[in-house]
Amino acid sequence: MTAVSATVETPATEQARLKMTYDEYLAWAGEENFLAEWVNGEVIVHIPATQLHQSVKIFLVQFLNSFVRLFGLGRVLDAPFEMKLSPSGPAREPDVLFVANVNLDRLGERRLNGPADLAIEIVSDDSVVRDHEDKFFEYEAAGLPEYWIIDPRPQRRRAYFYQLDERGRYQPVTLAAGEVYHSRVLPGLWLKPDRLWQDPLPDPLTTLAQVVGADKMIEFIRTGEHRSAPFGQRL
Repeated sequence: MTAVSATVETPATEQARLKMTYDEYLAWAGEENFLAEWVNGEVIVHIPATQLHQSVKIFLVQFLNSFVRLFGLGRVLDAPFEMKLSPSGPAREPDVLFVANVNLDRLGERRLNGPADLAIEIVSDDSVVRDHEDKFFEYEAAGLPEYWIIDPRPQRRRAYFYQLDERGRYQPVTLAAGEVYHSRVLPGLWLKPDRLWQDPLPDPLTTLAQVVGADKMIEFIRTGEHRSAPFGQRL
């Protein structure tokens, strides 16, 4: 997503920042449903995402949400939804986030007060540094257990997976070509990154069936849970 100031659009390399306190930011944002982030006393507002960005996000939201609902593991949300990493820290809006049952007390109507258990950022041309450096170190410092960076751009097509070690440092999970990634915070969930580069993207429920098996998928469909979060809607 291209970052601009809160008042005028500027080139990504010359971003203007609107300075305000966090309380001023909350009053300024009001009830508007747009993607904005507050970092170090400055506000960045993002223009709408590309179709590719949205397609990858919707696939991940549906796939993860279905898995989480099937096993009753917590909540999946997508941007725009604020994640306030700490009382004095930045307010970010990850593309996708998962909050485990044990941490649902952090989840309010308007924001998540504290780190998620899993955050996913989808890279766009202007967000490379923001996703790989700024948010990487912020999420690590906040103790966010698992961080995915998905870069679906045709010239890149890479997925980066990080898990916190016992020292609170992110360690990369390196995959060979064709290998699958196994989540730590969502036991039993795996994903083959190559699927994210397919055009069109695979069906999320078909992908879920390959992960959980036929019996669990039949149970999921019989309960009607697959219809409880319509495609593309807020969760």
